[in-house]
Formats: sequence, structure tokens, C-alpha cells
Amino acid sequence: MKLATLKNGTRDGTLVVVSRDLGTFQSAGAIAPTLQFALDNWDATAPKLEQLYAELNAGKAPAAQAFVETACHSPLPRAYQWADGSAYINHVELVRKARNVEVPASFYTDPLMYQGGSDSFIGPYDPIYALSEEWGIDLEAEVAVVTGDVAMGADAALCAAAVRLVMLVNDVSLRNLIPGELLKGFGFFQSKAASAFSPVAVTPDELGGAWQDSKLCLPLNVTLNGRPFGKPNAGEDMTFNFAQLIAHAAKTRELAAGTIIGSGTVSNKQGNLHGSSIENGGVGYCCLAEVRMYETIENGKPATSFLKFGDSVRIEMHDDAGASIFGAIDQRVALYEGRK
Repeated sequence: MKLATLKNGTRDGTLVVVSRDLGTFQSAGAIAPTLQFALDNWDATAPKLEQLYAELNAGKAPAAQAFVETACHSPLPRAYQWADGSAYINHVELVRKARNVEVPASFYTDPLMYQGGSDSFIGPYDPIYALSEEWGIDLEAEVAVVTGDVAMGADAALCAAAVRLVMLVNDVSLRNLIPGELLKGFGFFQSKAASAFSPVAVTPDELGGAWQDSKLCLPLNVTLNGRPFGKPNAGEDMTFNFAQLIAHAAKTRELAAGTIIGSGTVSNKQGNLHGSSIENGGVGYCCLAEVRMYETIENGKPATSFLKFGDSVRIEMHDDAGASIFGAIDQRVALYEGRK
């Protein structure tokens, strides 16, 4: 099934069920007022939500309305936990190579992960706000999952079964703030702006054969200022699948229902800079930092700038028939001028 949260003036929005073709929706308020409520009571709510989804797709939902993506918040407008991995080692290898530093052997067996801010996500059509272009504003197109309750020390099989929903994410990074934070040896904080998630979150069964081995095996399409920028396959070159990422997060703690786990920037292995862009037949990129890494490796310094005010970013995934699965994250970079 497909679920979304509509903005309603409150922090947590209103949960709705969305049709498979993203054409219509029906309120799920009689079953669960919010997505977090549904996740907290999944065994009781999921069958009822599935029934409403079936009625909606059959055209039998009595109060169906037209679905408008721009009216959506992120499926979870705020979450108890947001932990983002770095499952695509190609991305890590490029970062290290650009700095002439070897990748530690442990990176291939033990996932990288940071804990991001989850008190306030932004909607998929909300601006990417910043106070300065000098911060090095960058997109990061990723896949994420939402879990049910996970026990401490749960193995990969149990973690695979704990995946409740799948969605897309733009994990915005402020690249020029990262080095200073890492030098402190205490991880990211200021360098990670508010993330935005796709309008719709879907259950794994809805993905059919594209959901394999706890990976989403479809291209992730990224458009920058109206031009194709990336289309790497999210199932390829993923060193750690979502079951492994969840198990890593749960090694020393229980995970509460509604925990979000991200894949990290989707990145496929490819040739040099000139052979990796879409214009030259490659699959492109899911972040600007990766382009800059290739440029540094080849030319000694980056030539591509980070995002500027007014730039636009679109992130979307389509099924084999070309239909949008999650709806789009479509954002414009803007100067923050205070809370509206």
C-alpha cells in the first residue's frame, strides 16, 4: 500500500492512503490519525489500511479525492530516530581518493552511520533553506526505510522483516561545514540541514520484484535545474543492504517503531569523470560532491559549484512501466528569512 501525510497546520499532519497510480487519496483518520500512530499499532492498523487501499484502487472508496503531491509533508514530519548509513562504498572510495587517503578495511565489513536531526523534517516541495551559499549546499539522493520495533542485537533476518515502509530522501549536506566538524572528532551536526522525504511511503510488497535482498533495485532519477543529473541503480553496488544497516543500528539498542534508516548517497561504480556523466553515457550522480571528487582526481581541483539560491533539485523513482512510485521530491534552494 501507499501512505502519505497531508499538511493540516499541525506538526504531525493527517495520514491518508494513496492509490497505486498516485491519482487519488482517502483519509485514514478513522484508522490512524498519524503515520506514527499507525506504526505504533501496526498489527491492528495495517490490515485496515490495506483494505482501504484495495477499495481506493478499485474505485470503491466513498470519500476519495484527487491527490496533490504539493500538499504533502514528509510521510513522517518528525520521527523518534533518523540514522543515515553510507552503504555505497564507491562514494566513500571517491571521497578518500580525492583526499589521497586509503579506505580502512573495516569500512567493507562494518557500515558507516550517523544519527541525524529528526525533530523537524521538511516537505518534499518545501524550499531547501540556508543562510549562506558559502556553506556548500549539496543534495544527497537516497533511499530510506521505516522500521517497526526492533530488538537489541536482532539479526539481519529479523531486521529484514522489520521494514514497514520504503521512501526516498534528500539528505541535504552543507559540505563546507563538514571538515571543521569532523576535526572535532564528534560527528556531524551543523553540517546536516533538515531532510525531505518523498510524498509517499510504500510497503515493500508494493515494489514487487524490485525489492530484492532488502534492496530497492531501480534507478534513482535526479534532475538539477531541469537537466538530468543522475540515474544510478539503487540496488547496484550497495555493499550493505537495509537489513544489515538496521542490524548495525540495533547492535547496542532497541529501535522504536518509526525509526528511519537511510542508505546514504546512491552511487554506482563507473569510469572517469568524462565517462560517468549522463551526457557521456554514464549513470551520473546523486550529489554534487561526487562530481567534484572526480574533478579533483582528474584535474587536481573541483570545477563544479555547490547549489546556489534559486537552484532546483528533483528526485524521483519510476517503475518498469514508467510510473512514479513515491511521487517526487522537488525543491528549490532559498535564503532563510525566519520562521513563516
